[in-house]
Amino acid sequence: MKYILTIILLISSFSVYAQKDERAFIRRGNRLFKDSTFVKAEIDYRKALNVNSNSTEGLYNLGNALQLQQKGKEAMKQYLNAINTTKDKEKLAKIYHNIGVIWQANKQYPECIDAYKKSLRNNPKDDETRYNLALAQKMLKNQQQNKDKNKDKNQKKDKNKDKNKDQNKNQQNQNQKNDKQQQQKQNQQNQMSKENAEQLLNAVMQDEQNVQNKVKKQMQVRGKKLEKDW
Repeated sequence: MKYILTIILLISSFSVYAQKDERAFIRRGNRLFKDSTFVKAEIDYRKALNVNSNSTEGLYNLGNALQLQQKGKEAMKQYLNAINTTKDKEKLAKIYHNIGVIWQANKQYPECIDAYKKSLRNNPKDDETRYNLALAQKMLKNQQQNKDKNKDKNQKKDKNKDKNKDQNKNQQNQNQKNDKQQQQKQNQQNQMSKENAEQLLNAVMQDEQNVQNKVKKQMQVRGKKLEKDW
């Protein structure tokens, strides 16, 4: 029994010292955070979590230090872990508020709005969160309107593209028709030229035949005149 009591006392003493170490790291981290030395503050908050990994304050403050170093993804992880370590409404309201800020910075407004609503459910009197919620809802509406506008613009662009495609096709068909007509006209002209040439040749040949006949006739006349008695 004596040994059991000794072990209990040792455990209790260790727990007290651990809590003191945790608080000491967090306090020092808070001073560094206040001085805007966020990297050093991060180190002390991590030391506090090495002592107590379920420290809500350590997780929340570490998330804040990371967020101010533009490490939103890592900060989000710490906030989500912090949610599972407490049921304190005031603390939960702050955690959800900061989660909403990260979503809002990434323009992920549905997730952002959800986080702000959870924050207000835990602290309905937080005017800053209420303002951020209204702003996020407005930004979501604008985002959806721009999306619809771009969709309509793209549809109009596609429609014009199809229209131009049809016009080009019609123009191509018209060009082919014109080429065909031109070819037919050219063929007709060639045919006419051939016929004209044949007609001209026939006319020349006829004229030549007429000349030959006339010469022959004249020779016959002369021949008759030359037929005199000796």
